[in-house]
Amino acid sequence: MVATNAQWTKGEGNKGTLSFEIPVEIYTDGIDKAYNKVKNQVNMPGFRKGKMPKQLFIKQYGEEALYQDAMNIVLGDVYESAVLEAGITPVGQPAIDADSMNKGEAWKLHAEVEIAPEIELGEYKGLTVPKQSTRVTAKEVDAEIEKLQAQQAELVLKEDEAAAEGDTVVIDFDGSVNGDHFEGGKGENFSLELGSGQFIPGFEDQLVGHKAGEDVEVKVTFPEDYQAADLAGKEALFETTIHEVKTKELPALDDEFAKDVDEDVDSLEELKAKTKDQLKEDKQQAAKDAIEEAAISQAVDNASVVGEEVPASMIDEDVHRQIDQYLGNMQQQGINPDMYFQLTGTTHDDLHKQFEDGAEKRVKTNLVLEAIVAAEKVEPSDADLDAEVKSLADQYGMDEAAVRQALTPEMLKHDIAIKQVVDLIVESAVEA
Repeated sequence: MVATNAQWTKGEGNKGTLSFEIPVEIYTDGIDKAYNKVKNQVNMPGFRKGKMPKQLFIKQYGEEALYQDAMNIVLGDVYESAVLEAGITPVGQPAIDADSMNKGEAWKLHAEVEIAPEIELGEYKGLTVPKQSTRVTAKEVDAEIEKLQAQQAELVLKEDEAAAEGDTVVIDFDGSVNGDHFEGGKGENFSLELGSGQFIPGFEDQLVGHKAGEDVEVKVTFPEDYQAADLAGKEALFETTIHEVKTKELPALDDEFAKDVDEDVDSLEELKAKTKDQLKEDKQQAAKDAIEEAAISQAVDNASVVGEEVPASMIDEDVHRQIDQYLGNMQQQGINPDMYFQLTGTTHDDLHKQFEDGAEKRVKTNLVLEAIVAAEKVEPSDADLDAEVKSLADQYGMDEAAVRQALTPEMLKHDIAIKQVVDLIVESAVEA
């Protein structure tokens, strides 16, 4: 860490001024790097590009010509050191200005900074949370087996029988509003499961009771909030022809069914036992998650932000982080942001509003957990750090060295400490 003679002067609310210095040896190194960066762009008679001596450059242009580039090169590390030295936690971007940049003297700067608010902790140990049941009933097992049975169902033609809800019809349709056909309102040999809600409300209901070979005039009204504004709220007529009616034929619930569903079992009873074990495991995980959510939520509600509300800059930063993560996940699935907004009919502003909901609680939660880390003096050990690196490497299929390169020890220790206080809160909670 660079010694910066950092001084923090608190101002109004969560804002203040951080004064600090850039030592001579640090900015001198920055000047050397700045010169190496620009020397290939300077033409000097008698020298090839990049071969002009530094002292000649300084004599010609002055050392001050390199100061701004040198500042940009070293400022990030120096500012980070000043923050650590002052013991503050900035949020948002600082506004940094130079007070003096005299040759041979430490450069003096100051930054207008907003810091994270102070948290006054309430109770966070021994909290009472709702009791969670992990009991699995025979009815739940049967329901899960019935889902598997439905997944294995085959569609068979209904000969001269009317369509019922749950059946699949193969149809042609052609829609119009006041006699005018509209884009996207026509389809041929379309398979539609009645009751699935794929089409406009009321459409599927009007096909129930009709047979293959029949023509049906389906009359519906588009919802007021329909995505195509020119159709919203309007009445439409769909001329529909039913080609086929198919019904689901369920397989018998026997040992052969069980073996078809899961090759690791030999009987229906084994499948039921395995299903019960999986449901039990799922309920135990759900119970653990519910207890954690309830306990953390209580600890956060019991705490208060000293002086004022959570800074708007922290909320905005959280929203943008959530958006970046969400769109990043879409990108991994081959959907870039432009494609996502086109497919969903939404905008970046819509996504921003979506993640605004709950942003303040998320930020306060992080602040409270960090305050508990400080109150409990949680300090992850080197063994904790090694275990976390190994876990992340296994999770993402990376080398441990790559994990250490991507994440600094400070970042890793921060995350470990947060996990440890979450465990502290949850393990001390009482179900009732």
